[in-house]
Amino acid sequence: LTGMRQHTGNWPGKTVSSARGRCRHRDREFLLVDLPGTYSLADHSPEETVAREFIDSGEAALTVVVCDATNLERTLILALQVLERTRNVLICVNLLDEARRHGIQVDLTGLSQRLGVPVVGVSAGQREGLGELLDAVYHLTGAPAEARPSSPAAPSDPEGRATLAQQYAQQVLRCRQADHLRRQRRLDRLLTSRSTGIPLMLLLLGGVLWLTIAGANGPSALLTALFARLGTALEGWLAPAPIWLSSLLVDGLYRVLTWVVAVMLPPMAIFFPLFTLLEDLGYLPRVAFVLDHAFQRARACGKQALTLCMSLGCNACGVTGCRIIDSPRERLIAILTASFVPCNGKFPTLIALTTMFFLGGKGGLAASLQGALLLLASLTLGVGATLLCSRILSATVLKGMPSSFALELPPYRRPRVGEVLIRSVLDRTLFVLGRAAAVAAPAGVIIWLAANVTVGGASLLAHCTGTLDPFARLLGLDGVILTAFLLGWPANEIVIPIMLMAYLSTGTLVEFSDLTALRALLTQQGWSWLTAVCTILFSLFHWPCSTTCLTIYKETGSVRWTILSAALPTALGVILCLLVAAAARLLGLA
Repeated sequence: LTGMRQHTGNWPGKTVSSARGRCRHRDREFLLVDLPGTYSLADHSPEETVAREFIDSGEAALTVVVCDATNLERTLILALQVLERTRNVLICVNLLDEARRHGIQVDLTGLSQRLGVPVVGVSAGQREGLGELLDAVYHLTGAPAEARPSSPAAPSDPEGRATLAQQYAQQVLRCRQADHLRRQRRLDRLLTSRSTGIPLMLLLLGGVLWLTIAGANGPSALLTALFARLGTALEGWLAPAPIWLSSLLVDGLYRVLTWVVAVMLPPMAIFFPLFTLLEDLGYLPRVAFVLDHAFQRARACGKQALTLCMSLGCNACGVTGCRIIDSPRERLIAILTASFVPCNGKFPTLIALTTMFFLGGKGGLAASLQGALLLLASLTLGVGATLLCSRILSATVLKGMPSSFALELPPYRRPRVGEVLIRSVLDRTLFVLGRAAAVAAPAGVIIWLAANVTVGGASLLAHCTGTLDPFARLLGLDGVILTAFLLGWPANEIVIPIMLMAYLSTGTLVEFSDLTALRALLTQQGWSWLTAVCTILFSLFHWPCSTTCLTIYKETGSVRWTILSAALPTALGVILCLLVAAAARLLGLA
């Protein structure tokens, strides 16, 4: 209804998102306030409290209750609750197109007679019925209060309200068994059963990762070549400038920034649309359903499975998504463990190291499949660490029993490919890329200064790597690797560029034509399979990036919880690297 003319924010004093937008119809402009999605107006969650308080305030000239035509009985309970609190109500029955595919017909006139308020049917995804909805809004907001229809009295107790909603739904629905519904039930038996749900989930996720790995190599190479040509041209334009300024801008700011874009944009442009297609298809709620039992065993909320999926794209987005968890205790557990799964910024490092040291740098179908399996194993390790840490937190500093919640399994829908591409590219890919670029550019300047400012005949970067080297050796790493992770705090994408700058001691980043040449350089610097394994483990488990830390602080309002959220994955990474390195030395493999 509002198009792109809306803004989002938080309700005062609560971490619950609000959206407001303007819509013009005929000669009148309306301000639409999107209340948080909820199943009731009880006081069990911040969403329910916000919705109830806003309706009771009388600030709205009209309350539009959106009901689901494919699940009318459940959503009518909310409608009856709203009718108890205000007369200014319009019922909007959405998803009529989905209902038709399920063999469901809704008697809108009969429903209006029973509820005593106007009822309008729409298919918002197809933009059907929106004009009639706005006509009804226009008429009801312009009518005097005494002329508005009054709804019949509804039971105030939950059981009576549920019984009445069931009666109304049975009276106004005409159902026939549809082939589409039978197919959906067969799919659900496959995708949500304990025997097939998890294997199919891993297979689908592995397929997405394989497509991301196989499809990103070519575009990354093209972008690297393009940026190299532009860098040469930029050096020519800056020739009259002092050498130090030219090197700072080209070797520091430009090369770090373009490295981040070249290695990050192609995989994101593939991963995010594929992930959004699964979301639009209706599959991600099935993932939460399958993983719910595991999170319940960890004494955490099953909704954490959804925030975990969001963290695969960006840990900061996963932290923000924890708002859907009602319990403050379980929300904190989800926030503290959000960075245990690798985000998109870690994928380039994981993919590059996996390809170089465990696939021999070779390409082709077999290599990309092996790479996808190894990357899937890394993700599985991250999920396992999330469950383990959640269980430890729930038994120590965040004790408590897991809460129950209502998980909606929406019908499978044909993905809206055009909208998915636009939403995933604009809302996710470019947003995350812009965030990474914003921190990579100044980070490039800082890194250049650290590599080029000398004290006592050695650069600041060399001093730092030398100081950290003894401790890093215990972890199976070296001082350069640990320094790269520290300086890569603004963005995980710049860890490898910092390593190269420190190893070569040139004060500038060096372009490599392929991963084979990069592997040769790392091997010359003393890298082995053990170094690669420990670097992969530390890449999986170390402190979150600066954006995620800032998001955690904003969500928790606590420096203590923010520090703990960084300390937990770092401690796990240190322990795992120590164990692997010690085992390799004990067995004589190091």
